[in-house]
Amino acid sequence: MDKTLEEASSKGKKRQRDQQPTDPQTNQLHHQILSLEDNLSFTDTLVALRMMRAQFPRIDKVSIQPFILRSQLYSSVKDRTQVDRELESLRREKVVRIFKLNTGQDDHAIMFLDDYLNQMENVVKRLEGKEGDQVFKWFRTHVIDSKLEPSIEHQELYTLLSLGGMVKDGHISLLINAGLLEMKVSDMLFLVYGHGRLE
Repeated sequence: MDKTLEEASSKGKKRQRDQQPTDPQTNQLHHQILSLEDNLSFTDTLVALRMMRAQFPRIDKVSIQPFILRSQLYSSVKDRTQVDRELESLRREKVVRIFKLNTGQDDHAIMFLDDYLNQMENVVKRLEGKEGDQVFKWFRTHVIDSKLEPSIEHQELYTLLSLGGMVKDGHISLLINAGLLEMKVSDMLFLVYGHGRLE
């Protein structure tokens, strides 16, 4: 009899714990906490990216920001489909940028967007005062914020840049020479390096 009473009392306690709070203020706080938990979910891919970023070598006199190869990520997270799905989500949320590498292999570099913007700032500082340098502001404001894919068609690049001002061929050359874009036959690739040929 005591055992049955004990079970009933433990079940009663469990039901009370599972019930939603009835106080409206407490109920609102409960929903905010659940919403915060949903927004703070860390995926295996994001954790692996952060770990690899932390291990990126820091070399004096070299201003390149950390980047990770997709093949490295595949070796850390076993499920490639999961990696691709989570990378796509991170790209759409503007957490990372993905770059097609021009190495002859089918590999991509992944860079946190903040690191990429820092890389761009280093380029802009190097080229301040050059004729047409306002194109870097146009590029960041109108192209980087709206074009998330690894490449952009020529016409779309001109259209987006023209939202900032009158675009000339010299502006495009400045972006290419700065190492932010690489010209291809049908489109242009965004580059991770940002070193270019101008010093």
